[in-house]
Parts: sequence; structure tokens; C-alpha cells
Amino acid sequence: MTFIGWMQITLVLAAILAAAVPLARYIAAVAAGRIAFLAPLERAIYAAGGIDPARGMGWKAYTLAMLAANLAGFLVLYALLRLQGALPLNPQGFDGVPPWLAFNTAISFVTNTDWQAYSGEVTMSYLSQMAGLSVQNFLSAATGIALALAVCRAFAGGGLRDLGNFWADVVRVTLYVLLPLALVVGLAFVAMGVPQTLSAYAEATTLEGATQTIPLGPAAFQVAIKHLGTNGGGFFGVNSAHPFEGPSALATALQIWAQQVIPFALALTFGHIVRDIRQGWALLAVLLAFVLAGTWIVYAAEAGGNPLHIAAGVDPALGNMEGKEVRFGQALVALFTATTTGASCGAVNAMFDSFTSLGGLVPLFLIQLGEVLPGGVGSGLYGMLVFVLLAVFVAGLMVGRTPEYLGKKVQAREVKLAMLAVLVLPAAILGFTAVAVVLPVAVVSIQEQGPHGLSEMLYAYTSAAGNNGSAFGGLTADTPWMNTTLGIAMLLGRFGYVVPVMAIAGSLAAKPKLAASTGTLPTHGPLFVGLLAGMILILGGLQFMPALALGPVAEHVVLGAGKTF
Repeated sequence: MTFIGWMQITLVLAAILAAAVPLARYIAAVAAGRIAFLAPLERAIYAAGGIDPARGMGWKAYTLAMLAANLAGFLVLYALLRLQGALPLNPQGFDGVPPWLAFNTAISFVTNTDWQAYSGEVTMSYLSQMAGLSVQNFLSAATGIALALAVCRAFAGGGLRDLGNFWADVVRVTLYVLLPLALVVGLAFVAMGVPQTLSAYAEATTLEGATQTIPLGPAAFQVAIKHLGTNGGGFFGVNSAHPFEGPSALATALQIWAQQVIPFALALTFGHIVRDIRQGWALLAVLLAFVLAGTWIVYAAEAGGNPLHIAAGVDPALGNMEGKEVRFGQALVALFTATTTGASCGAVNAMFDSFTSLGGLVPLFLIQLGEVLPGGVGSGLYGMLVFVLLAVFVAGLMVGRTPEYLGKKVQAREVKLAMLAVLVLPAAILGFTAVAVVLPVAVVSIQEQGPHGLSEMLYAYTSAAGNNGSAFGGLTADTPWMNTTLGIAMLLGRFGYVVPVMAIAGSLAAKPKLAASTGTLPTHGPLFVGLLAGMILILGGLQFMPALALGPVAEHVVLGAGKTF
């Protein structure tokens, strides 16, 4: 680790925080309908869809509308992928995507996971990239933010009958938040050298006289929304490690900024909506602490290098550069790794399969903590609020009071629903992994042996259920078994989680908002920040410790004895 490296990390995080503060106020204004510079277009969309933006929805109607929209998105995207061979904007003449892969990909992008069992430059036509994958990048991100805003409203008032209008929330978030940001960031990427063209792939002759095909395409704006929407799906197979997606250190710094700015801002937006900005800053403090801790561990592990290489005489100052790009360096790789897995983004600028065992442990563990640090756009906030309710419940048990948060009593119904949501991830991750490591049809997908092979399989289901989308590497994912089971894990991680969360929101919205008393637990100070962080570590992390002990931890232990996999 170096001073320059930490300066890079500090500058990027400072830029994120500087932008998140005004963006939080802006998103709160969008949620309230106070931003209307595209009012004619907004009204036209409402008229075309038969939407009355003033008509409120209870939690059931809001949730059903969300599920219907995502089902329609899945069907349209699946059909587009299967038929791409007969559709235009396909200069490379790619065939339709096979059924199992199309199923997995459609679910992946609808659920904001963007897990990719394919390489984009040899599989997807320009039409599929733009009208299929990019469109879902916007819609899945807008869905997550809309759900988060609905949950925020449940805490803001008392005796509420509705949580807003799902269709209006999605339209406003898309028009006033995602599209403007994607336009600015996309143009910045074009200026940095990321391609944005409909031309066919270029042909070049190498110095040896061989012919090389250079993939191009409309990449810049898809790269923009993949980060802003914490989607993560790469236009090219190696994602942000590709020189066309991550052409420079400045470009990768902008990608880190883009994948963090909205999740960080939403924590503060919560404070604005509930009219107590201190609550937002408390959530943000927890998010930032975990990001810094994760970055520090990855940076230390990778900069320290492989002990076997050091014992063989390799300069320890070189660190572990396997699977990394020298144009980024260790610091930006460490920050990118912690933020992309903590933020449910899944984009990568280095290959986790080549990390040291401890360096590879961090992204795996951050996803398993619940994808709330800061999590996906929207999903991270409502996931964090689930842990907040559990934290105040535990605090209430310790002092013998009925727990409450922001004037809302947290009772048995809310705690049961919160635990149901929290248990979705370990059930999907550990359940599918346990089955996969004993079934021959799944085991053949594992590349490495021993603990490293277990880490490959565990990471795949962790990434899918956590709606992250990054891969540990080495796993052959494009098989009927993997495509199907990973798709089911993605559905559980997205919709199996959010339905109980919306039920919690509906229950809390109907309750009266009580004034704080002398016995009310302050939820904006250091004590509660520590309690919340501990709750995330205990509930989100300890469930996975046995599996982690058999995977990356075991690999680290035997590495000292000279054993590799």
C-alpha cells in the first residue's frame, strides 16, 4: 500500500460524497413530484399508458404493479434474445441466443443482477444490447429506486393508505434521475475513448501478418447505465477490465463514482423524506465504514502479494498483479472491488479468481452481508432499513420497551417479515451451493479443486441471490443446470426479498406516527450506528462463516504450507 494509492481512494470517495449530498435533495424532490422540466413528455407517457399519477396504491397494488412490469420485461427480453438472428442491427450475423442462456440472461437483467454466462462481443447483437439489455438496465434500476421511495414514505407519515404510484415513480425516476445522469456520464466515457458506434467490427492486420477482429459497438452509454444503475453487465466479456470499457485510470475512477453516487445519495434521501437528515447520515456512516474496511483488506492482501512468490524471490513491492490491469493499479482495483460487490453492481476491473485467498474473501463476504453496503440502487436502502428494524427490535428487548423507529412501533408482524426477508439469501445461497457441490451435473462446471473450487461455486450462487452479477471466475456457467438454478436464485434474491419488505412498508404506513419520548432510542448517533453495523455483521455474515471457512479461509491456511489449487 502506498500514500499515492490512498490518495486516489480518498479523492474518489470525496467526489462521491460531494455529489451525493445535492443529489439526495434532488431525488427527494423528484419523489415528491416537484421536478417537472420534462412535464410534456411525462404527461405524454402517462396518457399513452393510461396512468393517473395522482392515484395512490396500497402496498399490495404497488407490489403487484411492480411484479407485472417485471414479468412483461422478462417476456419481451427473452423473445428479443431468442429472435435476434432474424432482427436488424446485427452486423456480425449472430444467431438467436439458446433457450437456457436466454432464460438466464432475461432474468438476470430484469432482476438487476446482470450475471453473464456469455461474452457480449460474440453473443449479443447491437439491437439486443441496446433495446434489450440497456433498456432493462434503466427499468430494473428505476424499479429499485421506486420501491425504496415507497418504503421511505411508509416511515414519513402516519395512517397512510397508499405508498405512492408505482408507474409514476418509475417514470419520474427514469426521466429525471437516470436518463440525465446516463447522458452526462455516457458522453464523458465517449470523450475518454469508449466506443459508441453502430459500425461493424473492425479488421486489423497485426505485425506478424495475422488478421485480428476488433469488437466495437454502442458501448459508452450502456457502460454508463450499467454503473449508475448498479447493473454491472459488461458490453464486452471481461467487463471493465477491457480497454474499451475501462480505457484509463480516470475512466475506472468515474465508473466507481457512478456505481456509488446514487446508493449513497439515497441514504440521505431517506433523511430528507422522513424530515430528519440525521437519520440519513447515520445510514451513510455505516455504508462508508464497510466500504473503507473492505477496500483496506483487499488493498492490503493484494499489495502484500502471494507469500509463495515472495519466498521464491519476487519483489514484495510488486504485490499480486495476476488478473489485474497495470493502468489501474492496486488502489483503484481494491476500491472498485469493494464498491462493486458492496453496491450490488457486479462490474469488475480485475479477475477475482486471481486474487489472494483473503483478497477474494472480501467481495464474497460483502455480497453475503445482504448487499446493503450500500447495495443496489434502491434495493440497498430498503435492505438496510430491514436491518434497522431488527436493530431497534434488539435494542427494545435489552431495555424492556416496545421498539420503535421514527415514531413507528415495530411489533411482531414487522419483525417476522423482516426475518423472512433476511433468511431469503442464506436459504438460496447455501441451499443451491450444497446441492451443486454433490451433483455430478453441477460439479463438472467447477474448474479448480479443493477450497478454491468450492469458492467458485459458492460465489456463483452468492452473486446470483445477492443480485450482484460478478463472477469469481473459473466456473463454466453456460449449462442448463447452472442457467436454471442461478436464474431461480436471482428471482428469489430480488422478488422473494422485496415482497416481505413491501408488506412491512404497508404495515408501518398504516400506523400512527408517535412523538419521541424520553425513553425513545436515538437512531442517529454513534451508539446506533455501531449497533446497526453489528447487526449486519451478525445476521448477514455469521450465517455464512462455516462455508467461508471451507473455502477462502481454508485456502489461505494451506497456502502457508505451500499448497495451491
